[in-house]
Amino acid sequence: MSRIFVRERTRIGKGDKKPRFALVAAEGVDLDIFTMHVRKSELDALAAAIGAELVFLPRGEKMVEAEAAPEPVKEESKPKKKKKK
Repeated sequence: MSRIFVRERTRIGKGDKKPRFALVAAEGVDLDIFTMHVRKSELDALAAAIGAELVFLPRGEKMVEAEAAPEPVKEESKPKKKKKK
C-alpha cells in the first residue's frame, strides 16, 4: 500500500483561510504534485483516489513546547480622553 506523508504548517491556524498541511513525501506511488500546501479535504480525496494511506508526521519538541506555552494576553486599547480647555 502506498503512503503520503504530510505535516501541519507552523504559521497557519485552524481559523485561517489558507491550506493547513504541507506534503512531505510519497511512497509506493508515481505521483506528480504541483502544489505543496493542501487542505485536509484535498488530502483525503487524493488518498482515496490513489488508494494511499495518509501519515501525519509529528511536530518537533520545540513546536510542542511553543504550543504548550500560554499566549500573551493583549490589552484592549482604551480611547484617549480629550482634554478640556
